This record gives sequence, C-alpha cells and structure tokens, in this order.
Amino acid sequence: MKVGVISDTHGLLRPEALVALQGCERIIHAGDIGSPGILEALASIGELHVVRGNNDLDADWAAGIADCLQFDLAGWQVLLVHDMADVPSALDPQVKLVITGHSHKPLIDWRGERLYLNPGSAGRRRFKLPVTLALLEVSERGVEPRIVPLLP
Repeated sequence: MKVGVISDTHGLLRPEALVALQGCERIIHAGDIGSPGILEALASIGELHVVRGNNDLDADWAAGIADCLQFDLAGWQVLLVHDMADVPSALDPQVKLVITGHSHKPLIDWRGERLYLNPGSAGRRRFKLPVTLALLEVSERGVEPRIVPLLP
C-alpha cells in the first residue's frame, strides 16, 4: 500500500505535493492544516487520517478533528499526533509507527522495531528548512519510508 504523509501545510497545498501524492491509497496529515479546503483536496486522492495542529486549535472548522489518532495500516499500528512532545512516554507496545509534524524538520528514525516519522513541512518555507512530504510503502512485512523534496 502506498501512503502519503504530509504536515504543516498552513493553508498552502502545493501542486508539487498533489503530484507526489497521486496513487496513494491513504493520506495522513499530521496537523497545522490551515484550511478545510486542504482536507477536501487530500480526501479526493485517498482515505484521509488527520489530526489538528497547534495552529488549527482556534479554527471553528477544525473543532471536530482529533488531537491524537491511533489506527491500523496493513497490520501496523500507527500513532498520529502533531507534536512529538505529545507522544506518551509509556507508548502502547503495539504501536510500530509514530507520525508527527510541528518541527518542520523531516525525520526518519528507526528506534528498534518502531519507526518515528516526520514528513517535514509541505507549506510555506520556514527559515532554511526544506519543503517536503513523505511516502511510505507499507506491507505486512514492513514499512519503507522516504522523504520527498517538493522544492529545490
């Protein structure tokens, strides 16, 4: 299963992101969405899992969006939160994939058999950080993550 992971769009869904996400069965947005139109566009590509970020908290349209989600991807339990600081210290041992956003810094970090993934920021460039998202190939046998640069 091909899965797209995006975060920190802050109201900007780049055409390059839409192209990179084509063919994904599922799309995961790790918060700081910025507008409901972003979610509508992403949901037209694949099944959507989304949490709100700190910049979405005061938006009426985001009131029904969870702060934390746990769900299954091809047998892999996923924990999705916006900020790494919100990952519980006593993490459910069934969780094998932790997805966060917030820092705008892309990260692929295997800690034993658990993958910590931050797709980076796909919205407006912040400082000199890259503009990226992540793609996952997920099967019962494993997860293969890669960071996809959206701008040079």
